[in-house]
Amino acid sequence: MKKVFHFDSPRERYSCDAAILWCFDNRFELGFHKFLNRIGVVYSDPIKVAGGAKSLASPELETDREFVLEQICKSMRLHDTKRVNLMVHSDCGAYGGLAGAFGGDVQAEAAHHQRELALAAANLAEAIPGLEIQAYFVDFEGIWDAEVASSQPVEGRGVA
Repeated sequence: MKKVFHFDSPRERYSCDAAILWCFDNRFELGFHKFLNRIGVVYSDPIKVAGGAKSLASPELETDREFVLEQICKSMRLHDTKRVNLMVHSDCGAYGGLAGAFGGDVQAEAAHHQRELALAAANLAEAIPGLEIQAYFVDFEGIWDAEVASSQPVEGRGVA
């Protein structure tokens, strides 16, 4: 192999401040990283899948939810993670987009994502009790705390 770039990286294991379940849409990356810094997340385990927290609330396939739960468990085991940040964003293609799924109605979209985040948090709390769970909706103007309760699963919608 031919070395093409040099950098120095710490070799020691780290403790994770939060596992972040987030969409891979790059439009929000700069603000997202600034936000993580502001809330004190220095070491994170990013779990990037289309739709982010959608995979826990309303996955297309049950295996999507299982995959994400497995990744969170690995973060807990490998990096002593105790907090998960659930994220969804405006105009997400996995939800059909702002225009397609919500007719351009930003308030309807935000309300829908609030419900999705609450459901994702409840399902996560039921599947992995004891986690600290925070949930956020990201739009083109900022990041909004969904103020979810992390310990009250939604009846009939839990994860086995």
